[in-house]
Order: sequence, then C-alpha cells, then structure tokens
Amino acid sequence: MAPRDLDRAPRSRGKHTVEDATRRTFLKASAVVGGGFMLDFAIPAFAQPTSSAPEAASMLNAYISIAPDGSTTIVAKNPEIGQGVKTSLPMLVAEELDVDWKDVRTEMARLDPKAYGPQFAGGSLSTPFNFDPLRRVGAAARQMLMTAAASSWGVQLADVETSAGVVTNKKSGKKLTYGQLAEAAARVRPPDLKTVTLKDPKDFKIIGQPIGGVDSPLIVTGKPIFGIDVSVPGMRYAVYEKCPVFGGKFVSGNLDEIAKMPGVRKVFPVREGNIADMAQLYEGVAVVADKWHQANKAIEKLQAKWDEGKGASLSTASFATQASKLFEGTAKTPVKQEGDVDGALKTAAKVVEAQYSYPFIHHATLEPMNTTAHWKRDNKVEIWSPTQLPGNARTAVSKQFGIPEDAVTIHITRIGGGFGRKLSSDFILEAVAIAKELGEPVKLVWNRRQDTQHGNYRPGGFHSFKAGLDNSGKLVAFRDHFVTVGADGKPGNSADLAPTEFPASYVPNLDLGHSVIDSVIPTGPLRAPQSNALAFAFQSFIDELAHAAGKDPLEFRIDLLGPPRPPAMIQTRFGPQPAFNNGRMTEVLKLLREKSGWGKTTLPKGVGQGVAFYYSHLGYLAEVVQARVSSAGDVKVDKIWVVADVGKHIINPSAALNQVEGAAIDGISAALHQAITFANGRVQQSNFHDYPLLRINEAPQVEVHFLKSEFPPTGLGEPALPPVVPALANAIFAATGKRVRKLPIDAADLKTA
Repeated sequence: MAPRDLDRAPRSRGKHTVEDATRRTFLKASAVVGGGFMLDFAIPAFAQPTSSAPEAASMLNAYISIAPDGSTTIVAKNPEIGQGVKTSLPMLVAEELDVDWKDVRTEMARLDPKAYGPQFAGGSLSTPFNFDPLRRVGAAARQMLMTAAASSWGVQLADVETSAGVVTNKKSGKKLTYGQLAEAAARVRPPDLKTVTLKDPKDFKIIGQPIGGVDSPLIVTGKPIFGIDVSVPGMRYAVYEKCPVFGGKFVSGNLDEIAKMPGVRKVFPVREGNIADMAQLYEGVAVVADKWHQANKAIEKLQAKWDEGKGASLSTASFATQASKLFEGTAKTPVKQEGDVDGALKTAAKVVEAQYSYPFIHHATLEPMNTTAHWKRDNKVEIWSPTQLPGNARTAVSKQFGIPEDAVTIHITRIGGGFGRKLSSDFILEAVAIAKELGEPVKLVWNRRQDTQHGNYRPGGFHSFKAGLDNSGKLVAFRDHFVTVGADGKPGNSADLAPTEFPASYVPNLDLGHSVIDSVIPTGPLRAPQSNALAFAFQSFIDELAHAAGKDPLEFRIDLLGPPRPPAMIQTRFGPQPAFNNGRMTEVLKLLREKSGWGKTTLPKGVGQGVAFYYSHLGYLAEVVQARVSSAGDVKVDKIWVVADVGKHIINPSAALNQVEGAAIDGISAALHQAITFANGRVQQSNFHDYPLLRINEAPQVEVHFLKSEFPPTGLGEPALPPVVPALANAIFAATGKRVRKLPIDAADLKTA
C-alpha cells in the first residue's frame, strides 16, 4: 500500500495528468490509469518511439513505465535486428534508474518521429548515440522518484538513496518501493537532463554484465515476433514477380490463366513508381491468394513478356573488361591527391603493383523481404514490417502514393536478419501498392529466388595499386585507381571511396581516384558498407608492401601508423566526430601481437597466419587469422584472434561477443563462398545451393579481446568484419606463397597437386 502522504495524490482519469502543463516537453512524466508512472523522453537529434505497453500505458509515448507493483517496463527505441539493442538500450536506462534487471520488462518502440525524431538500425550507431542520453533519462526518473519520497517524508533529497527499485530514508531507515512512489513521482517536475547526476562507473550493476537477449526465449520457442510471422484478420497473401533484368517493364502475360488457379484472388500488374535510391518501386505482376503457397505456385506459372531495357547488356564479364580498359588510363575523378606520386615512384628503391577485385554480394537474410499492409477506405495505410529505417519507409510511402505521412502507420517488428538490406523500402512499397489495389490486408513475402535475384547488392569493384618503397623499406608513394559501378560518372550507393582511406595522410605522396562503370544494378549498404570490400583490397596490398620491404607484416603496419597524433574533428552527417586515431590502432595491434602469439609459433607446412587492421564505424579492430590450405587448394580457417577498441564501456559483454564473432564469421563466409554474378543482365544465383553461406563445420574458433580505452563507447555490429577478410587472404599467402587478389577465394588458384 502507498503511505498515507501519497494517498491524497489525485488519480489519473484515463489521460496523462501533469501538475505543470507549461514545463518543457523535452522530458515528461505522467500518471497512468490505476496508478503508476510513465516517463516520456525525446532525444533531439536521434531518438525514437515507444511501445504498445500494458493496458494502462498503451496510449502513451514513453520510455519508462512503473506499475504500482513495482514492475518496470523500458522501451527500446531502435529496431531490433539481432544486434541486441532491445536488451542493451534498456540496460542503459535501468542502470541509472537503479532497478533490478530481473524486474525489468522491455518492449520494442513504435514509430513516432514527431515525438522522438528518426529511429533506425544501422551504422553501429545505437551505442554512440544513446549511451549518455538514455543513462540521463534513467537518472532523471530516479531523481523524480527520490524527490517524491523525500517530499513524503519531509526530508531533503540528499537524505534519501536508492537501490534495486527501493528508496530509503538514510536517517530513519524507512523504505518506499518505486511502485508505491510511482504516481506521486509522475507529478514531480522533471529535472534538466544536463544536471542529473550519473553513476560512477565503478558502481555499475547492469552495464558491463553479460545479459542474455530478452527475445531469446521467444526465438528458441518459435514465438511469432518477426515480420514474416505477422497475421491480421482478413489477411490475404501475395507474391510479386519483377523483370529478371533490373528496371525492365511488364509488357504482357498469361494473367487470365493465372487468375483461375486454386486459391488465387487477384492477378494484376503494378506499374513503375518513383525510382529513388533505397526506395524503388519496380514494375511487376502481383498474385494475391488465400494462402502464400498458392500465390507462390501461381507466380511460378507466370509467362511474362518484359521490355528488358538497357540492363540486359550487363554481365560480370563485361564489368571486368571495362575495368581493364579503364586501368589503361588515369582515374576519371580524383578522390585525394597529396605530394608527387609520379616523381616519388621514379626514385623509389622498389615499386610494387597489383590489381584486386571483389564481386557483388547479397545479404542473404534468413527472413526474406516481407511486409503486411492494409490500405483503408479513408486513404490511410497501416504497415507491419521488419524495416531498419521505419521513418524513411513512411516518407517513401507518403511520396509514392501521395498521402500525408501522418496517414501512414508503421508497426516495427523484430527483423530476422538485415545486414543493411532492410534499410531499403522497395518491398514495403510493393506491399502497399498491392494492398491499395486489393482493398484488403495483404502480406507480401518474397520467395528465396526473388530475394536472391532482386537485392540491393554490395557493389563489386576493381583496384589497380602502385606503390613505392625507399631503401629502408618505408612507404613513400601510394596510388589506387578504383573502378566502381554507378551512373553518370558517380559511384552507386555504398560504392564510393573516401579520401580518408588508409594509408591516406600516412604516406607523403598519395593519389586516390575512381572511374565509374554505368550500371542499373541496385547497390546498397551491407554490414560495414564500403569497408567490407575496401579493407580486403587495401590491407592485402599493404601486406604485399610489407613483404616487399622485407618487414614483419604486423610491425610494418605499426611503423606505417607512426607516432600518435592528436585526432582532428571532422564534420559528418551526424555532427562532429573524431577522425582516425592512429595511437589507438597501434595499441590494438600491440595487444593483438601479444594475444595471438604473433611470430612466436612455428607453423606446419600449409598453415599460415595473416594480420590486418581496419577502422570503421568508430571502432578500432585488428585481427589475426590462422588458416590451412590443402594440396587441392581447399581453405580451412582454424582460428581468429580479434582485438577491439570500442571505448571505455561494453554495455552487454554477451551481445558484444556475439556481434564480434558473428561479424568475423560473416567475413570468412563472404571470402570463401559468396558472389553474385550477372549474365544478360540477370542474376545467375537463385538460392543457397548456388549462393552458399559458411556452414557450422567450417566455422573457426574466434578469440575476442576488448581493449578498454578512455573514449566514449561505440558500436560493434560492423567493425569486426572488414579486417578478417584481408587477414585470411594474408594467412593464405603465408601458408602457400600465393596471393589472393580476387574474391571469393578459388581453390583452383591455390592448388598445388
């Protein structure tokens, strides 16, 4: 029961009751039906939604709700894609709120950009964007609960303290639970977030503890939590077939015949919409049926005539041919030029040249593209989708169909694999177009062939390197002519080269430039975009330079990094960010040298170790791969050592370990197996039989070490992937003396018997 002092507090009557209606809306607290407390919080630049919480709080946009029984619900504002934010973000709030984690329930946020700004899953940005702000909202709520208790007891705020959801009077020893205080706390003026007191990290009880994913029990018991599981009353099922050549247009087909097949409700073409990067609506034919398998069986019987357009001439072979011709000249567009590369190459003691290439690759998410949509009679649309960018999806739907954004409701489901593919809105636009035509709720699910052949692929690329070393083995000149895909001379999405690509700024004479091959193939981010491909080329070539210089590859990298430099601040689309810190990377390499026993082990014939480092998504990662190569050229990765500097705190070590291990294995999988190839404008792969992923018997041991540094914590979903690919390629060279300059790795190139 609540203490006598709190019984006189006025109750909420179905809506939020706040004592001070004029206070700033940045932070709001509300009483809820039946008593309790809910905290509303918006982070100006990033921030997110809320949830459909238990009944009393279901209408509120809130991060924290505390029920009279003391149970606490904390909302995770960003989409859960397997990176663990549905657990880690509430952990930040719970730590400063000072509750026991076993009493916390977490929920996925709903989309509400007016209240919370953009929400997204991508870029490994959840931790750097939210570590401080979400701790502050937890601390603010805790202070409000303490204020309510102090007022009840007639003591000063300094006379009370909290622990595990209980406020204690330090003078009298009296105690009140958060549940008892919740309703009164809802009427306390929220403090300025800048002034709240945060815990000393030495007092953390939740942050830094390995905590299992809150959805894990639901996943292993098969509960319907993913987009593909959505079911709404009266729902039909749809499959959507597009031209096998990107951008092709529907001309004619046997639609009347398809319409007569069992269970089929409707068959109709969808015309091309506004084609925009990451939000394409390509022409196609929709089949709607009572059951998905009926729609899928019907679509396989479709005999369509397509106007294939200019994309029909594209092929993997033509890309390679065009790249070779472009390499005969200079790069069309300079990216960064410093010093005199040509002059330095003329006087260099040794000149090294090599060409590298890598293919388009597919995200291959276990959950294929899917969305459920209902276009209603009032021209409002309700959407259930596993989207990484729900805000962008809402905007895309609004623009595509000419309705206001507030007419679009998006329910965010858990995402069964995204890796950047579900940053796109193409599958959402398709579902909405079908729902608009149908007038009933419809679930669109791509089959695996469609998912494989209509991706937004990691772009392929080609590099022609040339570098010079002086008599001491020091790098004095470095040139890369990068050939990529795009349109009108501009690189496509995730196909560009940044002027900061290492060794930029670490070699006196530098020339980075690119040339573009025209392509209609859609490209987009894949886990560690740009970095996942560029790391292979650059760090493999740097390994070549180390061997040409007669230096140990790890020591060559440390020497190349040089003495620590104070990192400059650079302007990014997310605001000022620190530039690459060479001192941090050097320390990572030194710890990796120690943990891997680099250079201290004599390896048997056919076994080698390779090293690489890479800075991406604010993370400093270096890795050693040990691999063995058989006489038939088959590669087996024995072990990977990873050292990561992602700042001072690891919020959830369990999830962090999963992310690093998963990223490293993703990289090995891509290097050994994955390639999307084209002929006559068509993707040649169709399923996992010809686009294989790493199998469990191929998975190596991954040993992970976190180097804690005095820097703000950053994300881990992506930065462990880029260095593992060149580290593997360099290990193969150490084992065989043969360079891997083309991905995926081909056993025939390594065969010795």
